[in-house]
Amino acid sequence: MRSATCRTTTSDSVASTRLPDHRILETMSDQELGITTSKEHETGEWYAELVQKAGLADYAPMGGFIVTRPRGYAIWERLQNYLDAWFKDTGVQNAYFPMFIPESYLEKEKDVVEGFDPEVAWVTHGGYDELEERLAVRPTSESIITPFIAQWVRSHRDLPMRVNQWCSVVRWEATETKPFFRTKEFLWQEGHTAHHDEADAYEETMTRLGQYERLYEDVLAMPALTGRKPDHDKFPGADTTTTVETLMPDGKSVQAATSHYLGTSFAEAYDVTYVDEDEDEQLAHTTSWGLSWRALGALFMTHSDDQGLVLPPTLAPTQVVIVPIWDEDSKDEVLEYAADVAVDLEDAGVRVELDDRDNRNPGFKYNEHELNGVPLRIEIGSYEVEDEELTLVHRPDGEEATVDREGISETVEEHLDTIYAKLYAEAEQTLEGEIREAESREEILGTIGQHGGYVKCGWCGDEDCEEPIKDAIAAEIVMVPLEEDEAPIHDECAICGEAAEETAYFAKTY
Repeated sequence: MRSATCRTTTSDSVASTRLPDHRILETMSDQELGITTSKEHETGEWYAELVQKAGLADYAPMGGFIVTRPRGYAIWERLQNYLDAWFKDTGVQNAYFPMFIPESYLEKEKDVVEGFDPEVAWVTHGGYDELEERLAVRPTSESIITPFIAQWVRSHRDLPMRVNQWCSVVRWEATETKPFFRTKEFLWQEGHTAHHDEADAYEETMTRLGQYERLYEDVLAMPALTGRKPDHDKFPGADTTTTVETLMPDGKSVQAATSHYLGTSFAEAYDVTYVDEDEDEQLAHTTSWGLSWRALGALFMTHSDDQGLVLPPTLAPTQVVIVPIWDEDSKDEVLEYAADVAVDLEDAGVRVELDDRDNRNPGFKYNEHELNGVPLRIEIGSYEVEDEELTLVHRPDGEEATVDREGISETVEEHLDTIYAKLYAEAEQTLEGEIREAESREEILGTIGQHGGYVKCGWCGDEDCEEPIKDAIAAEIVMVPLEEDEAPIHDECAICGEAAEETAYFAKTY
């Protein structure tokens, strides 16, 4: 599948209106409405401008925090709805645990986990009174959820136990923050499960990994790579950390979701045991898995352009905007025609907006809705009314189509599917062209330094062989293939020349 060719603009341009020749457009009176920086040449500045001007988030008064605006939160809610339904279809129940974790609970986790201390924010006072025990603002919830799973599990009949919570966590270590990608507080879901044995727990781990991959490919229109983290980069205390990795347009990788098989380490620390069929006490095997609103950052950066936000129809708060275009003689009939179309689409379950504001000209409306990421625009003027037609314009590339008014609900659904396919094809084409191979340290450095993207190479499995790459260009091993997916493709480690045990994917990261 080949993606549609995207229009090009200069970095300070506003969105092109692409009106048919028989229409006259007034230019936007407020140039600051549009994006003024270039995604290709000023990616960081472009992203910051996009987030604010598209109404996704604002910066909070405390450094490292953001205020999520209604449009940004609506997109998160729609993502959440997809994933939450899939979880529930596979036996997961939602719960909620306190955001404060007693220090004594967190201390138990230290038997398993080292390294969270620099990230923890502590509560030491309640009002004017010093607390008898410090409370941690959760950086993750193993240490508060696992003790309760230990209480709730008694018999093999209680297993498997699956709980999930949608919440926020705080990790104070974040310094170079970027909205949605990395903030000191972020929204996420975290699932925690207990199982009879390793086979059941590992199957759970892979089920969640598959659901995350499905989310990216079937909802976010983003192809994803799945694999596992090298041992030195897996979740502390985990036996295996699996990961979904997505590639950004600037060639950096995003750890898009993780699913961990924890073995029995947390069960031992928190005494998660059960009595089996033979009345013998056994340790449970546990998992944890999570996806944060980093997924939104990856979504926005992947699809959006110099005109503003681009969203797949699956997640767009408004899927279709209808813009009526009238003069004094045609106003009533154009507005009536447009309103009837809006009702038909709404009745069919399409999220539609009729933009009949008379204090804004059509050109301003086009640019505003492009900036806000509405996937499909329907233009209705006197010609459309006369011919019983509609003009449809795709947000990603400006492709136009003139269609019959009859059967518009089915036609719009087809066009929304086409728009989704365009977005996926564009991202897929980018990913396929950004996976390269290397045979030596010099090739790794040169390839990532020049092109970015992923570099596959042989790796001996020694963490020390990652350091020369990390030190030189801040690239690291983001994943190795799952054992069942791929054998080593090279005989020798590209860094030290020893026998290759695995294939490593190196990349720069967010």
